[in-house]
Amino acid sequence: MTSFEEEDARLSVGPPADHAAGLQAVRLSLTNAVRKMGVRKTVRNLRALNQHDGVDCMSCAWPDPQGHRHTAEFCENGAKAVSWEGQRDTVGPEFFARHSIADLAGQTDHWLEKQGRLTHPMVRRDGGTHYEPISWDDAFALAGSHLRGLDSPHQAAFYTSGRASNEAAFVYQLLARALGTNNLPDCSNLCHESTGSALMRTIGVGKGSVTLEDLQQADLIVVSGQNPGTNHPRMLTALEIAKRDGAKILAINPLSEAGLTRFDNPQQVRGLTGHGTVLADRLLRIRFNGDLALWQAIGHLLLERGVADKDFIGTSTVGFEAWAEHVSRVDRDQVLAATGLEWAEIEAAADMLASAQRVVHCWAMGITQHRNAVATIKEFVNVALLQGMIGKPGAGLCPVRGHSNVQGDRSMGIWEKPPAIFLDRLRDEFGFEPPREHGHDAVDTVKAFRDGHASVFVALGGNFVAAMPDTEVTAASMRGAALTVQISTKLNRSHVEAGHTALILPTLGRTEEDLTGGRVQRITVEDSMSAVHASRGRSTPAGPLLRSEVDIVCGIAAATFGDRHDIPWDGFAADYDQIRERIGRVVPGCDDYPAKIRDGGFTMPHPPRDSRTFPTLEGKAVFTVSPLQVMTIPPGRLILQSLRSHDQFNTTIYGLDDRYRGIKQGRRVVFISAADLADLGFDDGDIVNLVSEWDDGVERRADRFRLVTYDTPKGCVAAYYPETNPLVPLDSQAEESGTPTSKWVQIRLERTA
Repeated sequence: MTSFEEEDARLSVGPPADHAAGLQAVRLSLTNAVRKMGVRKTVRNLRALNQHDGVDCMSCAWPDPQGHRHTAEFCENGAKAVSWEGQRDTVGPEFFARHSIADLAGQTDHWLEKQGRLTHPMVRRDGGTHYEPISWDDAFALAGSHLRGLDSPHQAAFYTSGRASNEAAFVYQLLARALGTNNLPDCSNLCHESTGSALMRTIGVGKGSVTLEDLQQADLIVVSGQNPGTNHPRMLTALEIAKRDGAKILAINPLSEAGLTRFDNPQQVRGLTGHGTVLADRLLRIRFNGDLALWQAIGHLLLERGVADKDFIGTSTVGFEAWAEHVSRVDRDQVLAATGLEWAEIEAAADMLASAQRVVHCWAMGITQHRNAVATIKEFVNVALLQGMIGKPGAGLCPVRGHSNVQGDRSMGIWEKPPAIFLDRLRDEFGFEPPREHGHDAVDTVKAFRDGHASVFVALGGNFVAAMPDTEVTAASMRGAALTVQISTKLNRSHVEAGHTALILPTLGRTEEDLTGGRVQRITVEDSMSAVHASRGRSTPAGPLLRSEVDIVCGIAAATFGDRHDIPWDGFAADYDQIRERIGRVVPGCDDYPAKIRDGGFTMPHPPRDSRTFPTLEGKAVFTVSPLQVMTIPPGRLILQSLRSHDQFNTTIYGLDDRYRGIKQGRRVVFISAADLADLGFDDGDIVNLVSEWDDGVERRADRFRLVTYDTPKGCVAAYYPETNPLVPLDSQAEESGTPTSKWVQIRLERTA
């Protein structure tokens, strides 16, 4: 029996949940934590999580309350993330002696990460079958010799996961630019790059314009393409506060998710007794990729209703007349075809916006991972500008980031297209001329290795191979690298799909005490709403050889450059305040960075939010015009979106259950409507292969998935990633942003033999 067949035998399917959190979330969180970490470590880590002078949770980028914080200021997924990092099992030289790389490559992603914390630097020599121990000095020397030996600095790529600290991100980008390249792909390329592209063009800042207090003060919150119950559970508390103060919530999502149905807040007696808060007042179960058409229709209806902040539009925006003329000609039949909604539903949604005085627009990857994602987000901005909902208390734009410091990494310069002001300040501070040409994003990085134009890949966290689309192409490109370097806490797919020479450099987790340089070190992060604050771990590290991310990056840099640049790599590693001083002089908005962090943190400046000024080329906010697109598919085909289960964080699989969707002990499922089952001649429970279809004619497959009847729009199916990432073509990208289109993959179902 194959591993897929074994999963089929274990898998059970029940009804989806009708609420999120509750007493079961508390029980599962604590049980899992104690099992993995023990009682004392559980108490120490969870009590410090998201507290003042505590540990910033690594499970998402949701902001912390500014004032009083609950003793349990974390969610179920935060507890899982801490337990995953604090696991007592370890993976050292004995483990790698027992398991060849070929053996590890045959294991599931869940099995790999379940083995425990990495504790020793390891190397796979060219031609070797196993990883072997290596000293830190030799590991740094090996990496440095490869980087120094490149024919061009552009043959190296430096990937970053969103959990890296601001300090680690800053020295990491400094390493890359001192080498001479802007090849700094990051996980933002895979998720919210579409957001940044749209917001930079329309409001001049690629970040959201709200604070946590704005969200709680809104009288209408629109949640588009987002499942906060699984992906951002602490957001539910903010929604509950707003709801109890009279706000309404409009949810726009193909699937009805438990977290937007009812929230049983485990911090409240009401929630523990099963009498929680109903959240969404209205759910629009939209077809995949219907959002652009929906928002153009809503703009049309708001104009008909005379809803416009004329003073704001006249003084602070450009392009209104062209946009208004465009949406006045919206074709109702096209809108209905694209959205799958009734016109009365769209009118009801428009009425909710028309009657609201303070509107917050929230969205996540259900919006950003489509071909026309940038145009769709620009349409959110158009409607917000129409109503004057930017730079107003209780209103604004709220892209909800998934990774804990992905926004901070970008602020620190992790970007393949850095702005000139950042490079100028970097030059003035460090005395070298940084490269000006744009580097590779994540997709272009895969292509560079695939085509032999790159040879050294360094990853500061993350699981690049599993996270990327077109998994087989990505894995083959990494196997062809001369050197791959993974700075990691746990074993994952990227360690086994590795270069001819491969390094695993084990790093401290965020919950662990960092005594680099013989002193207690803190790191800093930036959340989804631009608040920057410190984080300090307290637990004993999983092994005595672990080093911090900052220490590892500085070690590689020192071995690469020696005294070539006047950059104090050793000083940076010994005292992170030295890094923060440089951040304060280089990163716009971070003046007096060390002092502000010692005082409890600060919020990054955001001119649209702070003063209703817009640093665009026009000096004003920009209404934009985008063609209305209706995506169609051939008969007998379906559109697949990939999504997370409730037992996972990005590519990290905590367990095999998704209780919110009724799935137990399995992940290879496809959620499909009863109408599609009937039309295609399949039955609930059938085992099928998924075959994606793309313009290049290449057949991409993911085998043995169970069909599960679910309430999803006809023609639209859903399944978990990374299992379905092999189906996403590398060249299927969002226009303008280059984000992979993981929410729009044309597939057919193939019967198994």
